[in-house]
Amino acid sequence: MISSLGDLRRTHYSKEVNPDLNGEEVLIMGWTHEIRDLGGIIFVLLRDRDGIVQVTAPSKKIEKELFEDLRKIKKESIIAVRGNVQESPKAPNGVEVLPTSLIVLNESKQPLPLDPTEKVRAEIDTRLDSRFLDLRKPAVSSIFKIKSRMLHSVRVFLEENGYLEVNTPKLVASATEGGTELFPITYFEREAFLGQSPQLYKQTMMSAGFDKVYEIAPIFRAEEHDTLRHLNEVISIDMESSFMSHEDVMDVLEKMVVQSISDVKKHCAADLEVLDIDLEIPEIPFKRLDYDDVIDMVNAQGVPLEHGEDLSRAAEKALGEMMEGYYFITGWPTEIKPFYVMADEETPEKSYAFDLMYKDLEISSGAMREHRYDILVEKIKSKGLNPESFERYLAAFDYGMPPHAGWGVGAERFNMTITGLNNIRETVLFPRDRRRLTP
Repeated sequence: MISSLGDLRRTHYSKEVNPDLNGEEVLIMGWTHEIRDLGGIIFVLLRDRDGIVQVTAPSKKIEKELFEDLRKIKKESIIAVRGNVQESPKAPNGVEVLPTSLIVLNESKQPLPLDPTEKVRAEIDTRLDSRFLDLRKPAVSSIFKIKSRMLHSVRVFLEENGYLEVNTPKLVASATEGGTELFPITYFEREAFLGQSPQLYKQTMMSAGFDKVYEIAPIFRAEEHDTLRHLNEVISIDMESSFMSHEDVMDVLEKMVVQSISDVKKHCAADLEVLDIDLEIPEIPFKRLDYDDVIDMVNAQGVPLEHGEDLSRAAEKALGEMMEGYYFITGWPTEIKPFYVMADEETPEKSYAFDLMYKDLEISSGAMREHRYDILVEKIKSKGLNPESFERYLAAFDYGMPPHAGWGVGAERFNMTITGLNNIRETVLFPRDRRRLTP
């Protein structure tokens, strides 16, 4: 066995080891996914970021010392194997590697906290406690490769449509929406909070003349939910546009969703296959449902919901049973929306707010914003809030604020709609909920 890495450099990832390399020498590196010792022949499945390649070691064709070293490898140890590629229709990618040398770069402790081959399934808490091992599973890593591509596509779409990326503070002096669902922190000699939304800063950028902005960043909500769709730290995709209505930004949103899904389908075929997903590209425009009609629909399903109430979980489930794919809910009551949402000019009890749903899951909310200073101050007061607490925010409206609209998309929830996952914790590398602050 070679004792040191020396000047060795990986020549190929697993997916690059294919029949085109038949007869060539390669150096592959990764984790020992599985070992099958059949006496006269040893099969080692080496796993890297891109997949699995089979190392085949017949005792009669390789050196005795190398054969014995292969036999001693422990699962999930890090190894480097140099060898020659030969076609093998039954092996992954249709090839196998006949080893000529082996380096054990790091030996794994045994027994493992969980089984990355998933022959023995583990509960979600066990998986999250040993997330570094859980993420080695192809079905788990595929979730995050898809998420990475989705976020990349979102950025490309927004940049191509004239949006500037901004970065707003996550340490704030007061609530964005006047709620109590905030995480207080000690900020030197005073109290501050973790930001629950970049909303007020996005609107300030409209006053600054940036016209179109977006941000992809964490937000924090001190909600005491303990559900499969809520977390206390998530990634939010936010945008804001000047001189645009709520209808205009809804159009932007649905086009972004379709482009992202199309991009994932094109570039993540292998990961979708691992997850057994046949991804369908939705058609636009998405269906629009008025809030009043939604109330009638869920009541007709035997779920009591009064006008002026937000949708309960039971109402969302009932709606999801009637609706397929993505759709908007519009015309929300003004009284249940934040102070910065503009009321419908013809029907003030209704607002220019909307939610984007996927079956029974809300993935985005947005609205046209109130840009008129005097009306905004009155709306703040009507919510039982003190305008003095929003003095710096309001200043931007007193010196020329254009009409504007925008939305925020939950990146993890969007990823759930693409991957078909039911638990939002599976879409976050290291989720934070009421009970989990580590790892």
